[in-house]
Amino acid sequence: MKRSFLLVFLITLVGFIYIGRLFQLQIIRGGNSNPVQSAAVKIEYDYPERGYIYDRKGKLLVANQLSYDVMIIPKEVNSLDTIQFCDLLKITKKDFIRRVKKAEKYARWLPSVFVKQLAKGDFAFLQEKLHKFKGFYIQKRIIRNYPINSAANVLGYISEVNERVAKNTSYYEQGELIGWWGVEKEYEKELRGLKGKKHLKRNNLNKVTGAYKNGIYDTLAINGNDLTLTIDSELQQYGEKLMTGKRGGIVAIEPSSGEILALITAPSYDPNMMVGRKRSKNSVRLFGDTINNPTYDRGLQGAYSPGSPFKIINGLIGLQEEVIDEKFYVKCKHGYRYGKRKNEVMGCHCGIVNRPIRIKKAIAKSCNSYFATVYRKVIDKYKKTDDGFNTWSNHVKSFGLGNYLGYDLPVGQKGFIPNAKFYNDWYKFGWGPTTNISNAIGQGEISTTPIQLANATVAIANKGIYYTPHIVKKVNTNSIKNPKFTTPKKTTIDPKHFPVVIDAMHEVFKTGTGKYSQVKGIEICGKTGTVENYTRINGKKVKLEDHSILIAFAPKDNPKIALAVFVENGGYGSTIAAPITSLMIEKYLNDSIGRKHIEERMINLSLKETYNKQLQNLDSLETGKK
Repeated sequence: MKRSFLLVFLITLVGFIYIGRLFQLQIIRGGNSNPVQSAAVKIEYDYPERGYIYDRKGKLLVANQLSYDVMIIPKEVNSLDTIQFCDLLKITKKDFIRRVKKAEKYARWLPSVFVKQLAKGDFAFLQEKLHKFKGFYIQKRIIRNYPINSAANVLGYISEVNERVAKNTSYYEQGELIGWWGVEKEYEKELRGLKGKKHLKRNNLNKVTGAYKNGIYDTLAINGNDLTLTIDSELQQYGEKLMTGKRGGIVAIEPSSGEILALITAPSYDPNMMVGRKRSKNSVRLFGDTINNPTYDRGLQGAYSPGSPFKIINGLIGLQEEVIDEKFYVKCKHGYRYGKRKNEVMGCHCGIVNRPIRIKKAIAKSCNSYFATVYRKVIDKYKKTDDGFNTWSNHVKSFGLGNYLGYDLPVGQKGFIPNAKFYNDWYKFGWGPTTNISNAIGQGEISTTPIQLANATVAIANKGIYYTPHIVKKVNTNSIKNPKFTTPKKTTIDPKHFPVVIDAMHEVFKTGTGKYSQVKGIEICGKTGTVENYTRINGKKVKLEDHSILIAFAPKDNPKIALAVFVENGGYGSTIAAPITSLMIEKYLNDSIGRKHIEERMINLSLKETYNKQLQNLDSLETGKK
């Protein structure tokens, strides 16, 4: 009797345990369970169309095209004719095994890409055969298409989600596509849309029997938003054409809004190289080119000494600090002597010897002696050198130099504007304004990027005001209203000091170093620069070919465009950067070019021989050869 009772008790207990477990799974957990984790549920994704990208005039820059991926769900894969399957996909058995292991490592129950982006012909043939191989299916995807071979650095590209990203985000799964560079990365959430999901029930034979829970978890795909960029595609393409055979960057900004009109880096590449099955091979080629660096955005990442254009900022600081005025003058004697030793002289080639030089003439003729004097007077105004130098540094930084600016692109360089602490740490036994006198003419420890110089030019054109540069104008039909881009920023310089400097910049193109690049009917204000360029080889300082640089805006009144042009190893600013700048301005304001001879000369001008020769010389120095 006791044994019979014990048996009934045990059977009843086990029954209650099963009922309790089923209640927990189906009632308590069932309502909140994630169907993705259930082996009885198959999920089919509906991928949305990615948003299109246009330029400021509505020209299509980025479109979409269909692609087909072979997907694998490792848990569903049964024994199969591996040789036949590999022949269908045009892969080796070794490659097959590697791909299966990779998919199993990611998740046995989740789909992942097995073979990506089939050609249309291969897709049609494979679709008829794939039903024989359980665990594999074809997934349609949207990949990019670039109608115009331009602005690869701006647009960026899309790439596959890797295992790390897939595990750290709830939205993406391994093998899906995500913005990986440029606008595609920065505005990924706006462009991608939302993928739809369909949850299907499966029985114990792994056959689909209908919608899971009447489709309560199903969602529809929502297409991504279209973007309208601020760039002018025609100006962008024209600038890229002018930079053929050269290395450097051009950044053009609309002063009234901070909108980037052109963002050019040279050399660059065809954005279609980063699309489709050839993307992996091309990316190795492009990123592996350490000599030309076509994926390196020199407009945003190239940090160079600003050279003579920086003199304008030093002049404005001198006016603001009231150590000079418009009447103040300096007499130049072929340079500025700042010490007792013979080598303590900053040379000058302004061509005005032993005659009074005031700020307007100093800018137009780029007098080193004048700006070295001003720089020293600013710092010496204060009892403590630290206070004087920090005052100077803060004025400079107010133009947006020495920081990332906050633009809406994912790459950049901060540049460098030193402060007193930097020199205190460097010079343990004291220093003064002559220790770093090269800062007066934009050399020394200062480094800036082309976009920073273009932004500083905007601040000068607007008499002390600028807007954070940005590349996106609209999302769908809605204009960007982010306060970050619409709130004006002010420099520390009083607006009353800018007119004399603007007049001087105009004089640069009338009678100064930019006079041979004038454009009839357009009042251009600018400043050329020839930037000394050094590197260190085996611990020795080696001088390389100078960089050619120019900042400018136009027209003088109510300016429509401000830009910075930087050509690596281009020599004098007046010979390469100045004509390129004037052509860009003429193209944007007149929509045509009247000076065809200058245009042809700049387009055909190649510095490849200079670059090759310089590379050979550097190799010789490194190996110790003569």
